[in-house]
Amino acid sequence: MDIHEIINKIYPMPESSVDKLKRLLSKVTYPKGHLILETGKTETNLFFIEKGIARAYIPVDGKEVTFWIGREGSTIVSLKSYVNNRQGYETVELMENSVLYMLKRKELYELFEEDTHIANWGRKFAETEFLQTEERLISLLFTTASERYRELLKDNPDLLQRMPLECLASYLGITPVSLSRIRAKLKREH
Repeated sequence: MDIHEIINKIYPMPESSVDKLKRLLSKVTYPKGHLILETGKTETNLFFIEKGIARAYIPVDGKEVTFWIGREGSTIVSLKSYVNNRQGYETVELMENSVLYMLKRKELYELFEEDTHIANWGRKFAETEFLQTEERLISLLFTTASERYRELLKDNPDLLQRMPLECLASYLGITPVSLSRIRAKLKREH
């Protein structure tokens, strides 16, 4: 997904505003396993995924609990660092060789002051991030593991080939053994 699509997916803007934003972007390439964000560090930059996949996790009792998966078109951001300039609680790891666009917060804030369209784009970005977090929380609280897995299969079937099963199990809020049982049961049903 090219950067123009990524920007306009968040909030469509006039070409002049898109061009201003694009001029501030730096294209970066990182290998699989690279850590974009690290627990306990402050990272105020935003990253947009052109190619690749990433996961955010928190270490809990010696295990990595995956709570977010992003792919082409997704934005990588530590909201705690971005909003409050404080250390983030998450680590974001690239799960494939990836091509990203980096945007510095300071430069983005300057554009917010001079271009209303970009300020609205930033507001829409924040609203979208908030809504995705709310939907994820509600899913974890009010759906079964089988329902969450079926939803994952429906919306993102390629994740099964692109992500290790233990990461997917963690993302779904279950153990790898439970995920294996759910997958086996679904195969028997079909």
